[in-house]
Amino acid sequence: MAGTLTVSAKASPFPFAAVVTAAYTQNAQVVYDEAAFGLTLELDGSTITTESDAVNALAKAGGLAEDSAKTPSYFALAKSLVSSSAVPDIQASLNSLDDYLTYRTFLVGHDVTAADFIVWGALRGNIKIVGFLKNNQHQHVLRWYNHLESLESTQAALAGLAEAKAHKARANQKTASSFALGLLGAVEGQVVTRFPPEPSGYLHIGHTKAAILNQYFAKMYKGKLLIRFDDTNPSKEKTEFEDTILEDLSLLDIKGDKVTHTSDYFDYLYDLAVKMIEAGDAYADDTEQAQMREERGKGIASKNRDAPVEVNLAHFAEMKKGTPEGLRWCIRAKMSVDNPNKAMRDPVIYRCNLLPHHRTGDKWKIYPTYDFACPVVDSLEGVTHALRTNEYRDRNPQYQWMISTLKLRPVHIWDFSRLNFIYTLLSKRKLHWFVDQGLVTGWDDPRFPTVRGIRRRGMTVEALSQFMLTQGPSQAVVSLEWDSIWALNKKIIDPIAPRFWAIVKDKQVPVTITGGPATPEVKTLPKHKKNPEVGEKKTVYSSSILVEQEDALSFEDNEEITLMDWGNAIVRSKTLDASGAVTAITMELHLDGDFRKTKKKITWLAQPTPEHPLLNATLFDYDYIITKKKLEENDDVKDFVTPETEFREEAWADANIQDLKKGDIMQFERKGYYIFDGRVDLASKALSGTSTPAEKEGGKIKSGKATPAKSGAQTPKVGGGDSASVSKMYPVERVYGEEDPSVEGATKMYKVPSVYDV
Repeated sequence: MAGTLTVSAKASPFPFAAVVTAAYTQNAQVVYDEAAFGLTLELDGSTITTESDAVNALAKAGGLAEDSAKTPSYFALAKSLVSSSAVPDIQASLNSLDDYLTYRTFLVGHDVTAADFIVWGALRGNIKIVGFLKNNQHQHVLRWYNHLESLESTQAALAGLAEAKAHKARANQKTASSFALGLLGAVEGQVVTRFPPEPSGYLHIGHTKAAILNQYFAKMYKGKLLIRFDDTNPSKEKTEFEDTILEDLSLLDIKGDKVTHTSDYFDYLYDLAVKMIEAGDAYADDTEQAQMREERGKGIASKNRDAPVEVNLAHFAEMKKGTPEGLRWCIRAKMSVDNPNKAMRDPVIYRCNLLPHHRTGDKWKIYPTYDFACPVVDSLEGVTHALRTNEYRDRNPQYQWMISTLKLRPVHIWDFSRLNFIYTLLSKRKLHWFVDQGLVTGWDDPRFPTVRGIRRRGMTVEALSQFMLTQGPSQAVVSLEWDSIWALNKKIIDPIAPRFWAIVKDKQVPVTITGGPATPEVKTLPKHKKNPEVGEKKTVYSSSILVEQEDALSFEDNEEITLMDWGNAIVRSKTLDASGAVTAITMELHLDGDFRKTKKKITWLAQPTPEHPLLNATLFDYDYIITKKKLEENDDVKDFVTPETEFREEAWADANIQDLKKGDIMQFERKGYYIFDGRVDLASKALSGTSTPAEKEGGKIKSGKATPAKSGAQTPKVGGGDSASVSKMYPVERVYGEEDPSVEGATKMYKVPSVYDV
């Protein structure tokens, strides 16, 4: 290496062009340094700090095809595309490029130049542009784009970036886990934790951390975990949400020792509130909400703060009856007027609500607030350690004040940082809007951060548990990238995910093999070359096969390539149509060839016959549903909706996938990991960016990658179909099938290398 290119893996926009050019020319080593600001290229004694100059310098030193007078215009175009967000401008640029590339392979001349890499990098780094390309409306740009991305050097560069991001995640996790994972005052056999969700929606990735940590500590100390529904707000809560939350917990392999409800203690909580009023520790207040907020902020006492006990009790009685007079009042704890911690400034502990409660019906017209009910019920139920996110830290003194004032058994509080992910909505209200607008298929949509959404995408319980525990006691509030958790998930599934093949139908190219078998033959191979325990599959060999258009376009005349799981073949002829697409290929089988010397190893499928059919499949891919890393409180979600987030490709799938069961995870080699959705005619791509298998009759496969959409990577997916057909979720079973396929006689025409030969 003649130079060093230093960048940060978290740089935004990321300098894809410079990194890929360095890999292609082999003229600079890429070093990832999270402390780096921007880009720095040290080359031939010079220091370069802009991407365009770096690409030019690397291209010049690396012997790329000589640029022309047009090159500066492409560098200017790339600069405008990096941050372009206006749809008309993007469309115009893509239309112009598409027209230009109709009869051209590259932007300048007949080989890759700096112009290609700088424009490609700009496209890949713009989330909206990647979305437009996935629409497949700019076929020539997409052909050129995919060709550059398929280069071995490009793939190596992107793999290096993914590894750098994964390393960063591991470093963060190591820092977090360096804290002592233990509970203060915990005694083995006596620890009781609780997970208290409000039954007003579905659990999401944020709840997952709390649920997993609570179960972890309960098991660690041989104690108990309580699942308590915090059902104190009839306006939001429903019985159906209790059922779905229990299903969500089941999907996480979390099962409480007991399920309770705050409503079980309404009578007791009411009596305690009366005692607080009688003791002078609470009072009734009819201050308007806006005025109360202002007075609390300024440290001004309510006009009702010193009202007589009898008056306060009378108002509370009216509240309990739900009378018009009672509806004007609430009950506030008499903590402090001007405490520096505003959470201690006389918080509300009881308020009216005339809506029927889903468990107690019309019995109550008043309900305790979370701040009052939580410490009381924690103490009553024997909770020893209350785990909650540190956004409640200011309310911890309030919690302890309730315990002390009411003379209840003490409870330890153990807090941790809330989990946030970029391009991710955790607001139930905003997620509900997406469901109501029909922009997703339901609460289990793979684009959603709900438990059922990410599980349906292929996230494993093992990955979730490991990730949450390594984050564990960290107090740092950070926005994480999904790459980190999906990279961990990939490590878990990769050793056990069976491998299959698929060919996209509208990109298929028929190939005639000379020297191939006279009639189709079947051979049994392992589903996973490095793990024979995964089982075996049947591969059909024929003189008529299908390959992908992208592969076909890359073949040179008389080039020797490797047909995976078969052997080498030499490309003897290609037929192209007027648009430049390959319509047919002839290859000559060359089984004596050395696969280690070929640059291209491709997947393929034998053309279907009645005896050896292929399966129909639909491959799905998804984008993030919002275009902003983090929505602020005042942001209107409608202004940040990704225009299109679901992308489909019809494909022929390897017939071996017919043995998959709902929830099975597999890999379509050279495409990614997928999870079988288990619906009729449906399969879905999940996990680290792969697709799932389809049923015999028109099965559909959904796909998705784990890297952020802004970098052009796909996000794990699942789901699809009609929005009305929201599936009941399921526990994901084994990643591979229980039954091995039958073995047919092996042909002697060619030798398939042993799993251990490679």
